[in-house]
Amino acid sequence: MAMRNIINISLPGKLVEAVEENVKNGNFSTKSEFFRMLIRLWMEGELAGELEESRKELARGKGKLLKSLKGLR
Repeated sequence: MAMRNIINISLPGKLVEAVEENVKNGNFSTKSEFFRMLIRLWMEGELAGELEESRKELARGKGKLLKSLKGLR
């Protein structure tokens, strides 16, 4: 099992209420689960942005399609 670290954050009241309401309503079992989901969504968005930029480069003829992993060297 991976070691977990604790990070403390400060939030304005409205955001605290939103987090607590989602946990209370059963959308998340814990506040930590809520924030882990947000971070995963953010990471997915970053990856999606990188993929979109790669698609644009390919469309502009600036990208390179690899036929094998040898092309990465």
